[in-house]
Amino acid sequence: MPNPSPRYISNLTRDTYALILAGGRGSRLHELTDWRAKPALYFGGKFRIIDFPLSNCINSGIKRIGVVTQYKSHSLIRHLVRGWGHFRKELGESVEILPASQRSSGNCYEGTADAVFQNIDIIRDEIPKYVMILSGDHIYSMDYANILAHHVESGAKMTVSCMPVPIEEAAGAFGVMSVDENYRILGFEEKPENPTPLPNDPTRCLASMGNYVFDTEFLFEHLKHDAQNEGSERDFGKDIIPSIIKDHPVFAYPFSNDDGEVSYWRDVGTLDSFWLANMELVSPKPPLNLYDKKWPIWTYQEQLPPAKFVWEEYNRCGAAIDSVVSGGCIISGATVRKSLCFSNVHVHSYSEIEESVLLPDVEIKRNCKIKKAIIDRGCIVPEGTVIGHDHDEDRARGFRVTNKGVVLVTREMLGLKVGI
Repeated sequence: MPNPSPRYISNLTRDTYALILAGGRGSRLHELTDWRAKPALYFGGKFRIIDFPLSNCINSGIKRIGVVTQYKSHSLIRHLVRGWGHFRKELGESVEILPASQRSSGNCYEGTADAVFQNIDIIRDEIPKYVMILSGDHIYSMDYANILAHHVESGAKMTVSCMPVPIEEAAGAFGVMSVDENYRILGFEEKPENPTPLPNDPTRCLASMGNYVFDTEFLFEHLKHDAQNEGSERDFGKDIIPSIIKDHPVFAYPFSNDDGEVSYWRDVGTLDSFWLANMELVSPKPPLNLYDKKWPIWTYQEQLPPAKFVWEEYNRCGAAIDSVVSGGCIISGATVRKSLCFSNVHVHSYSEIEESVLLPDVEIKRNCKIKKAIIDRGCIVPEGTVIGHDHDEDRARGFRVTNKGVVLVTREMLGLKVGI
């Protein structure tokens, strides 16, 4: 069992360097990531996805962090500078931005392993005993100190954070592993079409969360070996993990809460999953508690006035029911139900919004009816527009409609200039 003493844990976190891989496009989000990387995508009313792994690091006591960026990273870098640029290097804390700068080759990052390999010199300068590699595009709250302690106590050279996932959800989307009774990894497949089910549950498989802990020198050794392999795709899931599990102790770490139950973790990699994860937050007791003072999610936010609800007239009452409404919003004579309004959203009189996600700076003009939609940042929806009530009409207007009936509307679809 891991040594529970605070001193033991603080030594582990102090000896760890975290590298967050935040260069992904998120192509399954379609137009929502045309002008921003997936980790820069808005979530939860006031946050961006990247805020979750960063907050997990800080709350866990890991304060030496690098963020690897690549795809359309301007808005991500701007957010990191504004919200995460206040750390003091002389106090042993830093959040450094690591763009694809061709430090060890003339290429951009060619895969997750290559993204780490090209920054070996930066990691080495930090002299860490352990390197934690984290995915920058998932929503969850996790104490990384627990996986560090598990890694050390198990004698592992590498530890992979994992959790049970439905077979149909994992197929083609996640790395899937098989383990023995001690959770030593016996087999690993990257995004298989037919995942290997759990022995005691044929409906689920053990999926990688994309979070790894390495002994530093072990990581460097195998990254260098992989870089010399001409047939490699430079990827942890496709190349590194399958190549080491036979001859080295590589263990899985099941992500669970204090009661042993599966913890909250969402890969918001599709429009449907992004919409659903936001919709979960409007319930009275959401599965993700953003109000936990013991585990705050940190972010950059503008100084905005409070949300405002105006007019109390017959058929013109500003109201939001079972909804999340952020600062700077004005609900003026409109009704918002089971929806999430990000900062500076303005909904005008006689409009009805239901089961929708309105990203920052959206303006809904009068007499609009919007249902089960994602309205991208800065959209100005014209008066009388109906969205989500007739999908054939939605498609005819150029909006994207998912298989589960979620409608995406962007500025370009409305004939407006793009925004990030």
